[in-house]
Amino acid sequence: MQRRKFLGIGVGASAGFLLRSQLRGQQYVSSVGSGLVEIPLTAASTWLSLATRQALLYSYNAQMPGPLIEARAGDTVRLRFKNDLPEPTNLHYHGLHVSPTGNADNSFLEIPSGEAFTYEFSLPSDHPAGTFWYHPHMHGTVARQVSRGLAGVFVVRGELDSIPEIRDTPEYFLVLQDFDLYVNGLIREPSFMERIQGREGPLVTVGGQVNPRISIQQGGWVRLRIVNASSSRFYRLRLEEHPLYLIATDGGAVPSPIAVEEILLVPGERIDVLVQGQRADGSYRLLSLPYNRGGMGMMGGMGMMGGMGPSFGGSAAQVLATLSYQGRTDRTWSLPARLLIVEPLPQPVSPPRSFAFGMGMGMGMGMGRGMSFVINGREFDPNRIDTRVRLNTVEDWEILNPHWMDHPFHVHTNPFQVLDRDGAAERAWRDTFLVPAGSRVRLRLQFKDYTGTTLYHCHILDHSDLGMMATLQIV
Repeated sequence: MQRRKFLGIGVGASAGFLLRSQLRGQQYVSSVGSGLVEIPLTAASTWLSLATRQALLYSYNAQMPGPLIEARAGDTVRLRFKNDLPEPTNLHYHGLHVSPTGNADNSFLEIPSGEAFTYEFSLPSDHPAGTFWYHPHMHGTVARQVSRGLAGVFVVRGELDSIPEIRDTPEYFLVLQDFDLYVNGLIREPSFMERIQGREGPLVTVGGQVNPRISIQQGGWVRLRIVNASSSRFYRLRLEEHPLYLIATDGGAVPSPIAVEEILLVPGERIDVLVQGQRADGSYRLLSLPYNRGGMGMMGGMGMMGGMGPSFGGSAAQVLATLSYQGRTDRTWSLPARLLIVEPLPQPVSPPRSFAFGMGMGMGMGMGRGMSFVINGREFDPNRIDTRVRLNTVEDWEILNPHWMDHPFHVHTNPFQVLDRDGAAERAWRDTFLVPAGSRVRLRLQFKDYTGTTLYHCHILDHSDLGMMATLQIV
């Protein structure tokens, strides 16, 4: 179990049900044969060490990020949650295919300050292995609570982890978060225009650290599970002189490894990549390169400028972590040519639905200045059903973005596949996908296993807080 690391922090072994504190307070809980994952989880405002300084943050169990939760398909998960924040909150299990109702992944719950609630659900027996995460989803305050630190990794182990070459590879979790702090350690709240753009903080951390070290052996491999837990920031990832071999997206494995020079990771999105130690001994930087996700087009500014260029947070590349060579492996291996079979979804019978992002002049839960973010012209209303679908059906959804900035689109409960221009389904599962400014993206969804009301929204969390979210009822 020593291969599991939070950037150099060992994650302890487990037998049966066991919760163990790690170095720097990191916790890890796993079922490991018991079939039950159980953990007390407290959200609180706490002074913590963040990148060598003290900061007053929101955290789970007084650590940054929150405890690593590990489960397998078929396991029961029980979280005894306590809200010690000065405001209501709840939990969303981002990417998990579990019920959206009751005390499972119910984003409509409100847990008042000082109250406790037990979340409990079972993963389906065929739930895919993958990297998921948990964070609050209290409408109107999601961006603030996430940007103050509330996030944790939820791993489902399975077939991908059993492939020998992957099973024996050292593993690191890279949780990307950004913060905006005053010199006294308090969080700075964004301005009106920063909320429109989507807040970004200048302090970028990986697992609560600045530029931590990732160790690799000459001739060996490392596995990086990367989570974008920022509320708005995009990360355009490149590792100096090393290709990244993509082995999984949001919803699990891809059929074959894909070698790429860089990957764009939008808020809420996760990737799983392998890196081979095949360069000269030394140190190599994992960078987040500049990316322009759109400017103040409605104010006569940058307009329709999605794409490469200066980002909202600055025009310089940022160092996220450093890959350092240490020693030489005594065993070498090649990357498997095939991973897992990912079947494309069947073509739906019904015509596609269309959803358009935009801005309105609403009077509801919007920005309080006569403006709101909308989907199909309507600002979010939790008491209204926007889209109704039938259980066990497949649909195509066309997401249109005539807006002046990029919007990542997220669907709760059921993942989707992205269609190419010819209508063929990408052989990868997603739950979050970028719809660039001035573009349209077609998705294919299958509504399996669960009925109930759930959500779809922009995952720039200020945008969803300010209206760019809608309800989905599965009947």
